[in-house]
Amino acid sequence: MPGVFVLIWSTGFVVARFGMPHAPPMTFLTWRFALSMAAFLLWIRLSGARWPQGRNQWMHLTVVGVLLHGGYLGGVWAAVKGGMSAGTAALIVGLQPLITALWLSGVGHAQRASSRQWVGLALGLAGLVLVVWRKLGLGEASAPTVALAVLALLSITAGTLWQKRYVRACDVRTANTVQLMAAFLLCLPFALAESEPFHWNAQSAAAMAWSVLALTLGGSSLLVMLIQRGAATQVTSLMYLVPPCTAFLAWILFGEALTSGVLAGMALTAIGVWLVVRDTSPPSTAPQRAASQ
Repeated sequence: MPGVFVLIWSTGFVVARFGMPHAPPMTFLTWRFALSMAAFLLWIRLSGARWPQGRNQWMHLTVVGVLLHGGYLGGVWAAVKGGMSAGTAALIVGLQPLITALWLSGVGHAQRASSRQWVGLALGLAGLVLVVWRKLGLGEASAPTVALAVLALLSITAGTLWQKRYVRACDVRTANTVQLMAAFLLCLPFALAESEPFHWNAQSAAAMAWSVLALTLGGSSLLVMLIQRGAATQVTSLMYLVPPCTAFLAWILFGEALTSGVLAGMALTAIGVWLVVRDTSPPSTAPQRAASQ
C-alpha cells in the first residue's frame, strides 16, 4: 500500500497545476471537499460503517482535517495558483518526512538526533535552497508562494503527527468524512471571498474528478489507513520519491524546466531525507520501534 499511496500522491501537485488556470484555489477545494463528502456518505450508508466514538475522537479528527486537508491542500493550491511550479511545490512539501523523522527520533521521544540525521537535514535544506533560490531569481516563485508552500509543509507534518498520536483506529471512511467536514468549513469563507469565477470545462472537470476519486477517496484514505496501522515511517521513507516524480510529470505535461541545478537540488534533498529516515536499528528491536511510533 505505501507504494500505491506514493504514486497517487505524486499526481496531486500536477492536478493542482492542471486545474488552477480555471478556478480560484479555495473555491476548487471547497467543491472538492463537498463532492468527496457526498461520495463518502453514500459509501458509509451502503456499507453501514461505524462513526468514530466519543467527543474527543471527533475533536482530534477535526484538527487533523483542518491540517491535512485544509492547511496542506490550501497552501499547495494557493502557491500553484500564485505561479509556483508543481515541481517546486512538491520539493518544499517533500521535506515533510525529514521533519517528521527528526521529530519522532528527537523531540517526540526525548532523544537526540544522530550525526547522520543532522547531515541529512543539512543536505535536504541545501537542496531546497538551491532550487528555490534559482526559482526566485527567475521569477518562477515568490516570497508569498514560498510561504504558502511552507504552510502546507508544516500543516501536513503536524497533521500526520497529531493523527498518529491522538486518533484511535477507526473506520477510514467515517474518519475521512469528519476530516473533510472540518476542511470544508475552514475553506468555505475563503471561497466565498474569492472573486474569480469557476470555469467548468473538460480540463477543470477532469481535475475535479481525479481530485475527488483518486486523491481524496484513494490517497487520503490510504494515508489514514497507513498511519493507523503504524506504517508512518514506511510512508515517510517513500515520500522523498514524490518530488522527482512530480517534476518528471510536470516536465512532460507542462514543460516545466528540469535544469541541472534543479536536478542537483532534488538529488541533494532526496539524499538528505533518506539519511534522516533510513532505519538503522537491528532487526530484534524493530517491533518495539514500530510500536512506539
